[in-house]
Amino acid sequence: MVSRGATWRGARELRVRLDADGPGEGTGEVRALAYPGLVGDPAVGDRVLLNVSALARGLGTGGYALVVSPAGTLPPDPLAGPGHLVKARYTPLQALVLGVDEQESPHHDVLRDADDLAGLPVVVADLHSALPAVLAGARHAAALAGRPAPRVVYVMTDGGALPAWFSRTVAGLRDAGWLEACVTAGQAFGGDLEAVTVHTALLAARHVVGADLVVVAQGPGNLGTGTRWGFSGVAAGDAVNAVATLGGRPVGSLRVSGADPRPRHQGVSHHSMTALGRVALAPADVVVPVFPPGPMDGLPDADGVPPLEAGSLAPLGARVHGQALALVAPMGRHRLVEVEAGPDLLAALASSPVRLSTMGRGLAEDPGSFLAAAVAGVHAVRLLG
Repeated sequence: MVSRGATWRGARELRVRLDADGPGEGTGEVRALAYPGLVGDPAVGDRVLLNVSALARGLGTGGYALVVSPAGTLPPDPLAGPGHLVKARYTPLQALVLGVDEQESPHHDVLRDADDLAGLPVVVADLHSALPAVLAGARHAAALAGRPAPRVVYVMTDGGALPAWFSRTVAGLRDAGWLEACVTAGQAFGGDLEAVTVHTALLAARHVVGADLVVVAQGPGNLGTGTRWGFSGVAAGDAVNAVATLGGRPVGSLRVSGADPRPRHQGVSHHSMTALGRVALAPADVVVPVFPPGPMDGLPDADGVPPLEAGSLAPLGARVHGQALALVAPMGRHRLVEVEAGPDLLAALASSPVRLSTMGRGLAEDPGSFLAAAVAGVHAVRLLG
């Protein structure tokens, strides 16, 4: 290992020089990521074993090689303690964690017979990148209503990255006080609380953490194949069903883009159309942004990317509204909710303590994407009364 870089909750960046030819950056070196809870915390000069398979193919969020283990002395075994949930099961790096819902948990008695979210608003999104935008919208709506910012819990499902530690977004939102807790569900791990299923994760958010609002989305690294059903965001529909089954109020955050070059993701992505239109069997509030017809002041500049021309979001809004009609009554089972998405909401997004990025595009390149997520947060706070 050549050098150690940035660190955040559960993760450390490294710079590693390869022994043999590999996917280096012309220098024989790669950026690598270590999870100290699994592989220890390597020091400069240590030899490490890397997995570079996704990096070599140009896949994966972040472009990292992943540290599998030190090449010499292994990190010490974890201390014996409570917890028998095994996540990333039957892989060499399986993690033994204490589940919030298991018998050894101090919260087991609370969750043993818990069965009701009591109308808790739950925003369900396809992409991890929606999380900070939903929170920005929620906090903006709370401020306008003269109420405290909501206590928000993120339930991370296992469709993308399994370790929550991979997400700088989660770490940054926790550090900024925008996010009260992260609950990792299914095979995902590394959250403040661990849960066996999305159902118990939701109940823990309500009954253990005391959430006012929950956001459910997969971790970083959405998987898609360009087919009708082969994408990890299908699970968003299952999450809507779980929320409704438990007596929560599901709020659908549409995956929207005005800049994606792929036709299937333009306007409302086919991921949202399939997950909400075909998988979700319970009704949800489908929130659609209403963009102003005139200039949209406040669009930020990005490096080499000028802000969009005035009024350019209005055609996107009309397209999104037309596509969403297929999801709502009388054609579909969901409820249409329209929320204004003007310059004030754009300013709220720009205040995010973490970088906004979706499919490599920031707020300047694809503002409609983040505004569509933000209005779901606005609506969720309004449901609080």
